[in-house]
Amino acid sequence: MTPRDDSASAHSRWSDLDRPPLNATALRRGLVRAGGLWREVDVVQRTGSTNSDLVAREGGLEEGAVLVAEEQTAARGRLDRRWTAPARSGLFFSVLLRPAEVPVARWGWLPLLTGVAVATGLSRAAGVDTALKWPNDLLVTVGGEERKAGGILAERAGDDGVVIGVGINVSLRAEELPVPGAGSLALAGAVSTDRDPLLRAVLRSLEDWYGRWRAASGDPGPSGLQETYAAGCATLGRKVRAELPGDRELVGEAVAVDADGRLILATESGVQEPVGAGDIIHLRPH
Repeated sequence: MTPRDDSASAHSRWSDLDRPPLNATALRRGLVRAGGLWREVDVVQRTGSTNSDLVAREGGLEEGAVLVAEEQTAARGRLDRRWTAPARSGLFFSVLLRPAEVPVARWGWLPLLTGVAVATGLSRAAGVDTALKWPNDLLVTVGGEERKAGGILAERAGDDGVVIGVGINVSLRAEELPVPGAGSLALAGAVSTDRDPLLRAVLRSLEDWYGRWRAASGDPGPSGLQETYAAGCATLGRKVRAELPGDRELVGEAVAVDADGRLILATESGVQEPVGAGDIIHLRPH
């Protein structure tokens, strides 16, 4: 994104008719209900990072708190990468979960679960085919090319909490893309870029998948999560390079996602290696 001066930014915040503000009252009415997961939905105009805000406030919040920002000034992705987007051009939100019934060893599934939920919700509400790049990227197709349109970041919060942040490029135009490999729902041909119904669809989908996973004590098999994730994962069946901690690299074909949510690579030496953390680069067209 090219830098803009504050006066231009302030002006565009109110003049860009393609990017109306979110309706916090309507979002609460549609999402917060007795017996449901979502307890409160707050919308702020501007903040550094919704994840940082929720992690900082975790002690005073119930499970199911949702914080949405119209604009983030210090948003973070995995590996502490920074990214920016114009105000109201996407969905930037974080949720607080406390999966007490689930063994901590299975909490690694939460970013993958969120990816499934986001892809499912956007498919329904935006009419866009999305794919998941392990472990946390949302891909769309723009002009026949795979582009990243969103990402997910999960962070521990306190003793029993996890904050999950989601960023989705909704209405970004070609000239606003931060990097050449980025995309947006609009560029992928979305039937709607109205963020209110998109956010409701994604959060309802997340509530549904989280409920299934929690009811199965986090087991990705009985909950259907492992199978659904594999079916929507663009990384599987591809030759990839895994850039691992400690400046190590591993090249192989991504053949499975195991019960712990790790990516299994079949290397040329015939060994199957599990990858639990790292950067994955797709080397071969799907």
